[in-house]
Amino acid sequence: MPNYIPVFYGSYRTDRMGIRLARYIVAQLQARGDEAELIDAQAVGLPMLDRMFKEYAPGDAPEAMAELAGKIRRADAFILVTGEYNWGMQPGLKNLTDHFLEEWFWRPAAIASYSAGRLGGARANSAWHATLAEMGMVVISSTLTVGSIGQSLDADAQPVGDGGKALERGFPRFADDLAWWTEATKAQRERRAPPY
Repeated sequence: MPNYIPVFYGSYRTDRMGIRLARYIVAQLQARGDEAELIDAQAVGLPMLDRMFKEYAPGDAPEAMAELAGKIRRADAFILVTGEYNWGMQPGLKNLTDHFLEEWFWRPAAIASYSAGRLGGARANSAWHATLAEMGMVVISSTLTVGSIGQSLDADAQPVGDGGKALERGFPRFADDLAWWTEATKAQRERRAPPY
């Protein structure tokens, strides 16, 4: 049975380039046999956080929020694709993730970041580690950082130039690391129920 891995993306910008990286990752996971799905925060359209999903009475949460809660609960692992805004996280992605908590627990997460510059969103990538751990996920050590995003992936999410070559070299280890942790956490959940 294939692993279900949602790939979360959070930019709301008009000329967003990171969507290319999110689409690349989804296609690569699917080629490996995983069931991967792009979750675009802009398309989901959750409001700024007022109430978390768990704070609604059963059946009262907005439909998009309830549907996404089901996908998060069903997931075997998660990938977050993040840009870097002023050394920090994208607000759209952070807002989407903050609507949920227990739904994330006991699964691994991986982080891929990008930027227009040469650092590839490394500071946002690093900032997400502590946040995802607090949200109950095991964050794998392998990460992807893609600098000069507009020159590393074309409009069809195909790798180009030196940045694209680096991405193609780095992705297999990133995916293998996530697959190992996905198998480990699935096996443990089958063997023993989480303590909370």
